[in-house]
Amino acid sequence: MSVSLELKHALTEQPIDLPVFHPVALNIILLNSDPYSDIEDIIREINEDQALVAQVLRMANSSAYMGLVKAKTIKEAVIRLGARQITSLAMAASQVSLHSSSNATINGLMQGLWQHSLACALGSWWLARHTGHQSIVEYAYLAGLLHDIGKLYLLKAMENISKDNKNHFAFEHGPIVEILTEMHVDQGCRIMDHWNIPQIYRSIVANHHAEHFDPVDSLLAIVRLVNYYSRKVNLSLNPGQLQPANVLTEIELLDMDEAQCNKLEVVMAGYHEIAC
Repeated sequence: MSVSLELKHALTEQPIDLPVFHPVALNIILLNSDPYSDIEDIIREINEDQALVAQVLRMANSSAYMGLVKAKTIKEAVIRLGARQITSLAMAASQVSLHSSSNATINGLMQGLWQHSLACALGSWWLARHTGHQSIVEYAYLAGLLHDIGKLYLLKAMENISKDNKNHFAFEHGPIVEILTEMHVDQGCRIMDHWNIPQIYRSIVANHHAEHFDPVDSLLAIVRLVNYYSRKVNLSLNPGQLQPANVLTEIELLDMDEAQCNKLEVVMAGYHEIAC
């Protein structure tokens, strides 16, 4: 068995419950799906962790969301941005600490993955608002944030393997990226199923690289197009110049013109500073 095949096999045997979601993030998802919960429950959940409060406020007051007056409390941030958006920011903020490793190579990839995921979250939120898709704006941020969750799981699995005394894998950058590219969709779907994440987000994980996809799924088209531009502006583990023909279907579905596409590219490039 080649080293690559051996590592892939070892990855599939890692525990499904590796920490790819902060407990607060999972609690927020459950609260959001509970018809008897309200925003006060979510605010209380966030306020239980002062480090999380600080991170949420930092993100809410960043240039991507900044109003005339900075929010000083979670309650003020909710009033300015809305309950659903603060919920999304809290989930993003709670995930930051999970993107680190004692292995230098894996840590570098985790940091790059975080920058990509956050940029896609912000970009998806921006694009939904600016293409008239108000009905899915509240879902766009999390859809962008979670689309590559399979890559985080695989990196956590590699970290787990690297700590094993019997480990003999080198974990070099190039081969790791190849494995992430090949395996992240299937592993991402496993994660979404295991944690009972809502179907609207599982569908994004499953289909964000699919050759054929639902021609009326605007949310998926948004994430796919933002993912494309993240690569174009080097906010991806797989950066590179791509052909616009690759996303013509998405552009047509969202009824975008050339000026809007150019604006999206500028917006995505601007997330370098925010995501770092």
